[in-house]
Amino acid sequence: MQTEEHARAVFDTAVPALPEPDLEARLALRLRRRQVLERERPVRYGAVIHEAALRMQFGGPKVARAQLEHILTHTERDTVSVRVIPFAAGGFPGAGQSFTYVSAPVPQLDTVQLDSSHGSLLLDTDMQLRRYRGLLDRLRGLALSAAESRAFVRAISQDL
Repeated sequence: MQTEEHARAVFDTAVPALPEPDLEARLALRLRRRQVLERERPVRYGAVIHEAALRMQFGGPKVARAQLEHILTHTERDTVSVRVIPFAAGGFPGAGQSFTYVSAPVPQLDTVQLDSSHGSLLLDTDMQLRRYRGLLDRLRGLALSAAESRAFVRAISQDL
């Protein structure tokens, strides 16, 4: 759920720098992924984001503000929920790790995608899925409600 400018600014910080073809391929993938939120029958999407990620100004204040407004626009859809873990929540499990949990109609088909600077890793064993379901439940327990999170994101955007 990124604007192209924000995604480009994030990728521009990669070490070592991404070759232009790799950068363009990653940008294209990010932009294609968000189509599932915008199609006629969108998928349900829930995100838990730490306040630190929302306050990072990749690309500067203008790009960061546009990214936050983009998030707010998407949360107006019934199928999208964004929850924020504020600094006040203290430490949290899984800090420093980004993952995507994809639920399938049959739980055995669920998949976790771990993102890192050297690529992605897909997890799908029962034990791994249980671990990440539990982690996601704990993160949701620390997060603000969807309505509180929208107000929180809006306040951060207005501060930029």
